[in-house]
Amino acid sequence: MFRKQISNEYDLVEPRAPAMLESLRAFGYNIQTAIADLIDNSISAGAKNVWLTFQWDGSESYISIRDDGKGMTEAELINAMRPGSRSPLEQREPNDLGRFGLGLKTASLSQCRRLTVCTKAVNQSPVTRRWDLDYVNQTGEWRLLRSAASGSEKRLASLDQLESGTVVLWEGMDRVVGETKTDNPKDRDRFLEMIEYVEKHLGMVFHRFLERKNKLKIWINKRLIEPWDPFLTKEKATQFLPEENLYIRGDQVVVQPYVLPHHSKVDQQTYEKAAGPNGWNAQQGFYIYRNERMLVAGDWLGLGLQRDEYCKLARIQVDLPNSMDSDWSIDVKKSRARPPSSLRTDLKRIARLTRSKAGDIYRHRGKVIARQSSESYVFPWLKKVKHSKVFYSINPEHPLVIEALNVPQEHRKVIQALLRLIEETVPVQQIWVDSAENSDLQSQPFEGVPSQEVKEVMMEVYNALIKNGLSSKEARRRLITMEPFQHFEELVASLGE
Repeated sequence: MFRKQISNEYDLVEPRAPAMLESLRAFGYNIQTAIADLIDNSISAGAKNVWLTFQWDGSESYISIRDDGKGMTEAELINAMRPGSRSPLEQREPNDLGRFGLGLKTASLSQCRRLTVCTKAVNQSPVTRRWDLDYVNQTGEWRLLRSAASGSEKRLASLDQLESGTVVLWEGMDRVVGETKTDNPKDRDRFLEMIEYVEKHLGMVFHRFLERKNKLKIWINKRLIEPWDPFLTKEKATQFLPEENLYIRGDQVVVQPYVLPHHSKVDQQTYEKAAGPNGWNAQQGFYIYRNERMLVAGDWLGLGLQRDEYCKLARIQVDLPNSMDSDWSIDVKKSRARPPSSLRTDLKRIARLTRSKAGDIYRHRGKVIARQSSESYVFPWLKKVKHSKVFYSINPEHPLVIEALNVPQEHRKVIQALLRLIEETVPVQQIWVDSAENSDLQSQPFEGVPSQEVKEVMMEVYNALIKNGLSSKEARRRLITMEPFQHFEELVASLGE
């Protein structure tokens, strides 16, 4: 009986155990996202190593995930095995990767019918609990078993080698291997191919943990997983566009756009690896991270932008705190995120700028290159934040500004006052309104302007660079890194002739 009257005011309606546990299997996990969800728990437990074992045996195949984290006491394990062990409304620690209190159960049961967890805290004996869906269906009760299935104890024995840690064991993997046969080579090959998918996915999702100095190590069948950096940050030809900080109720979202190198600027192996698990076109767009754990790997987030070939080098890193889970509609699987309406305009603006610069690289075969060091992009305007307020200032390091102020003191004060007046009267609100209402009608720098007029402005900057001691070649190369002259490569090339 699942409905019990205990009061004249209300009924206590408990969920039926078989129906609820079977329903928990339908959250939409695949094998990659399910295992990633379990590794989140290992990271939150302070693990330095996570060992994945994939054992092929047809329909009797199993997977185990072992870590050397802090482990759990018996009471903690029972609570961890409880569906909804924590409310999503609870405030989490800043580095906590969880949210719904469902991950261990939903991720595991989405792939298997028998979930066994054995754990050991420091100076404690190992404790074990098991959900067996077939047993729950037979009894109709929420019976959490206190031991591993007969014959499965040896699959948990590796925990004895650790001072503390946890082993999660998946058996009865109907969603993974079904009724496959041990001696069927095609079934075995599909199982091995699945391992490759998991390896690539984990190397991508946890790449920032795998790249740290005191890095996390994830092993699959004793093979160490290598991180996949989607932004090629160690390549000299990668463009680091200006980082921006966006805010919701005082919480900060950090946005770092990148334009990856043209394939002519990197070796073939690096270029092929940079394509990612899903290929170049599919991996363009925003990469959403929550506490450095990747949630979304290349998506334009419903901002009305298409996956275009010429934009395939555009990738944008977005870092969120876990306090924004609701704002970004983070789901249980932690594989989806949607930006709040208050940030959509800024994100679309950043996306368009990044796509434009990626298009330059694509069209010019890598000739337009911004360096990470002294030759990084030079913008006339700088965005700054003070007391959580955003304002814009003219870049005092811009060569033309430096040259303009290289005049006698009485004239310099007038120019400084003019620049300050311009800074203080930027019509930011009107620009926002116009952009929101007619985003496709905003003109680009020097759009429709005769080339001679562009060249006249360009020449003044060029001459300022020459006065500062640069050679003609160096001055032209420097101009290519300046907004908006990177769009006028042929005019830059003609200077000094």
